[in-house]
Amino acid sequence: MKTVVKLLSELKRPERNVRMHTDKQLVEFRRSVEMFGQIRPIVCDEAGVILAGNGLYETLLSMGRTEADCYVVEGLTENEKKKLMLADNRIFDLGVDDMKAFDEFIAELGDDLDVPGFDDELLRSLVADEAEIDEMMSSYGLITEEKKAEIAGAAETYQKEEEARAAQPAGAPDTNAGHTEEAQPVGKYVVCPKCGEKIWL
Repeated sequence: MKTVVKLLSELKRPERNVRMHTDKQLVEFRRSVEMFGQIRPIVCDEAGVILAGNGLYETLLSMGRTEADCYVVEGLTENEKKKLMLADNRIFDLGVDDMKAFDEFIAELGDDLDVPGFDDELLRSLVADEAEIDEMMSSYGLITEEKKAEIAGAAETYQKEEEARAAQPAGAPDTNAGHTEEAQPVGKYVVCPKCGEKIWL
């Protein structure tokens, strides 16, 4: 495959693009270009219309770049161009990660976990040993003494309102309506890092 250097001003966005690029993705695209440079060409037709690499094109523009490595495909029909655009986006999605190899790569990187596309805190949690995980889990959702007192006070208020309601004659207006607070368990809990639910200890 022979690539050529083209001015970004010579390239054109397609009328429609099946892949939408989020702000987050463009930020990570930029990190990747800053770290590694342009590692794949922008694919365009003879007229300079981009068929693959729109996110890279937007990233290079935002970085103030004026040119890019491009691969020009020639002689495609309009239908073939549409198929290329669809295939380029879809085929990548069909791959699956080899999690064993992924874990090995992350472990081999040690503390150098600045990887475009990934949150380094998440990567650290993936390679944390059992003691580190126990420490992280034990710190999740710990309740301070002040919070314990607040919860206990809410439970006491709730109990008093229930007793007052029970003592009212049948049919009497509920003077406590709208003033109850739901009782909450008292004690320590951790927050499940996967689903976000509280697990009371």
